Amino acid sequence: MENIDVELLKEISDIDGNIEGAYNIRKNGQGIERKITENVNILTKTDKQGIDIYVKENTKFEFVHIPVIITESGLKDVVYNDFHIGKNANVVIIAGCGIHNDHHKDSEHDGIHRFFLEEGARVKYIEKHYGEGYGTGKRILNPVTEIYQKDGSSLEMETVQIKGVDSTIRTTKGVLENDTNLVISEKIMTHGEQFAKTIFTVDLNGENSSTKVTSRSVATEKSVQQFESHVTGNAKCFGHVECDAIIKDDAKVIAIPSITANDIDANLVHEATIGKIAGEQLIKLMTLGLDEKQAEQEIINGFLR
Repeated sequence: MENIDVELLKEISDIDGNIEGAYNIRKNGQGIERKITENVNILTKTDKQGIDIYVKENTKFEFVHIPVIITESGLKDVVYNDFHIGKNANVVIIAGCGIHNDHHKDSEHDGIHRFFLEEGARVKYIEKHYGEGYGTGKRILNPVTEIYQKDGSSLEMETVQIKGVDSTIRTTKGVLENDTNLVISEKIMTHGEQFAKTIFTVDLNGENSSTKVTSRSVATEKSVQQFESHVTGNAKCFGHVECDAIIKDDAKVIAIPSITANDIDANLVHEATIGKIAGEQLIKLMTLGLDEKQAEQEIINGFLR
């Protein structure tokens, strides 16, 4: 790998040297490195671009890395990855995409990830998106995540858009059966004329299923963000969706909540807050010796932490 590749992997997957556990590294539309373990197998799909990841039942605390890097301007990469998580397995999956574009053509990665969790399975899924480069070509990321959870399983998803992504539509769908739990946390920052749209759709089909979705975002300059959430309760369940955004300059943030209760015991909550940085926060930090710009950055860093 080249130096650019190494730096991109650090940004999106914290990979620096040896990689713990199983992994599959994809560059410019092709798999370039792979490692499997006793409990994690990775197979190349035969019908389309992508891989199947199989985690054995009762696997305990294993790591799987599946980063994607793009350094070729003008490339549109579409990949389909399916995760089959065995009964009572416990695994951490670290994904993400980094794009380096120094030229005038757009570079795009569309990753379609499907998770199939068997009974009692536990997954922590971390996904980071990052763009860089001096070219005028856009850095475009459109991730799709589908989650199907069987009885007693849980999935915690952390998704972060670090910086440099010109356009993104992030779509996440969850279908939950009995005694399942889905926790989703996203953090996004946009600037310039960047556009970011998030769509969450969760169907709480099983008794005692639950979900908590939290979105924290900062929109600056002329960027535009749109947050949509659709949570449907079809049984005794609990759902909580929270959208919290800071807006600066000429940016725009749109929040579109939707909650539907189809059962008398469905307990669903939606909260949305959009506003500028509070003046008293700035004043407090400025009395400690920071100028206004430094104070704003400290508040934003704390907000997205």
